[in-house]
Amino acid sequence: MIIIERDNNAFLSLLPTTPGVYIFYDAAGTVLYVGKAKNIKNRVSSYFSNSVVGAKTKLLVARATSIDYVVVNNESEALLLENTLIKKYKPKYNILLKDDKTYPWIVVRNEHFPRVMLTRRVILDGSDYFGPFTSAYLVRSLLSLLKQLYPLRTCNLDLDPQKIAAGGYRVCLDYHIGLCKGPCVGYQTEEEYRQNIDQIKTILRGKVSEVKNLLARRMKEAAEAYRFELAHELKEKIQLIEKYHNDSLVVNPSIKECDVFSLAQHDEMVVVNYLHIVEGALVHTYNAYFQIGEDDDVSDLLGSVIVQVRSKFASSAREIIVPLMPAFNLQGVKYVTPRAGDRLKLLDLSQKNANTYLQFLQNKLSKTVDNENTVLLQLKNDLKLRQLPVHIECFDNSNIQGEFPVSACVVFRNGKPAKSEYRHFHVRTVTGPDDYATMREIVFRRYDRLLRDQLPLPQLIVIDGGKGQLNAAVEALKLLDIYDKVEIISIAKRLEEIFRPGDPLPLYLDKRSISLRVIQQLRDEAHRFGITFHRRTRNRQSLVSLLDAVPGIGDKSKEKLLKKFGSIEAIRSASVDQLTELIGADKAQQLANALNSTFEF
Repeated sequence: MIIIERDNNAFLSLLPTTPGVYIFYDAAGTVLYVGKAKNIKNRVSSYFSNSVVGAKTKLLVARATSIDYVVVNNESEALLLENTLIKKYKPKYNILLKDDKTYPWIVVRNEHFPRVMLTRRVILDGSDYFGPFTSAYLVRSLLSLLKQLYPLRTCNLDLDPQKIAAGGYRVCLDYHIGLCKGPCVGYQTEEEYRQNIDQIKTILRGKVSEVKNLLARRMKEAAEAYRFELAHELKEKIQLIEKYHNDSLVVNPSIKECDVFSLAQHDEMVVVNYLHIVEGALVHTYNAYFQIGEDDDVSDLLGSVIVQVRSKFASSAREIIVPLMPAFNLQGVKYVTPRAGDRLKLLDLSQKNANTYLQFLQNKLSKTVDNENTVLLQLKNDLKLRQLPVHIECFDNSNIQGEFPVSACVVFRNGKPAKSEYRHFHVRTVTGPDDYATMREIVFRRYDRLLRDQLPLPQLIVIDGGKGQLNAAVEALKLLDIYDKVEIISIAKRLEEIFRPGDPLPLYLDKRSISLRVIQQLRDEAHRFGITFHRRTRNRQSLVSLLDAVPGIGDKSKEKLLKKFGSIEAIRSASVDQLTELIGADKAQQLANALNSTFEF
């Protein structure tokens, strides 16, 4: 790992000039960003040049303290490794695909006489999953077709061959009406059932011609053997499959298998549409969206997007139709930017889907913003604020007679909790139960950190408490010289009084007011978050005190116990064997004896 030197760029000389992946870390060792490069040294150097544009990139560089890299053989491997690391770490500054719902899948269960069913959860249990599909109605229609083609069981019985042989099951209504062939009582062999499952999997992969050809051969054999009823049954199955395939057909069946990608962009939002085509039929369609920065190049991002989506769908198509050539190419894959013919029709269809989905997201966002703005506008008017309070922060202190003092800060954006931005604090400079001094310290530390990190200040600060807590917070803001840049109020719990700096009289909002509800939600959320942290801190301190009094328990053992159990109660409920596994037999016995004989809780 290479440490970033802020005063000079000598560290860049340590980077290789080969293809690979580079990783930015912050001071805590958290992965901030994963990137791919044809030349690692040149790409990373560009982040530290004077020509860097875009707030996101500047913030990334400001927060990064070290860089690591992985050298690979070619661009394709860099692209695949980047995708793997992004999925593993989910870095804050990477572009991650988003969709707004859980899509349905068709699962063929990993069991004797497998069931075929709809699911919205993909579990790595050995089952085969097909999808995701964009419509539950489509999935149910497809399952209905498969049920007509192949009688399948729908029960949840454990059809182990030994249990079937034991004769503990009876056929159900599905058997009597011809929807199941009774594998539970041995009327259908597992081999015959598996043949049907294999054909179902082939259909779900979109390769219906294989199944049609197989059924056609069987129909001919049945007719030659004068088994006309079976031949007619097979003919009806072929007709059903042909209808399903024709309904899905969008281009000439000569296009055996390909992926189609298109992009639609508006400002920072980009929509990607994906179509998977097999034998000219549309097998899967998928829409997702992601946010990009002003310095992000869409052509550079397209390669990453393709890898992410193909990974999601487990696609192995060797032809990819795209509107523009991506900066990074996948090995063994042919990229096509069509100018005419069936492939252009597919690209146009994908582009139409992308544009439609982008319009849908814009309309949805517009309605959400309108509703949020109504609430925030009401809050602005009721509190006579200078700005719309899009970003609000609320503070609360927690202690027991000055013991274990902690504070909490919760963040609301657009009137809703932004839980990833919540922060808690251990009080450092205050001794005893001094709520005013505590509030002064915490507010100062919070906004001193935001200023140092060059992060935006909130439009409104809410303090849980009365005039005293409010005045202490105002003192902190004045020390930081930002008092005139933000607005601040406090809310006293007893009468829900709103206090504002310089106003001797409290403000009383209507108890049915949506503004009061937002402020109460902020206060209650800060209290909940603070109490939870206080309880955890108290338990941890009590546990440290207990462990300090036990002979033979050193710092390393304490660290293991704290990490594993976290509270006295959890250690008391642990068995001696569990303690032994963690800290050894002698120490475990000493700790158990101390808990049972010396300490009372």
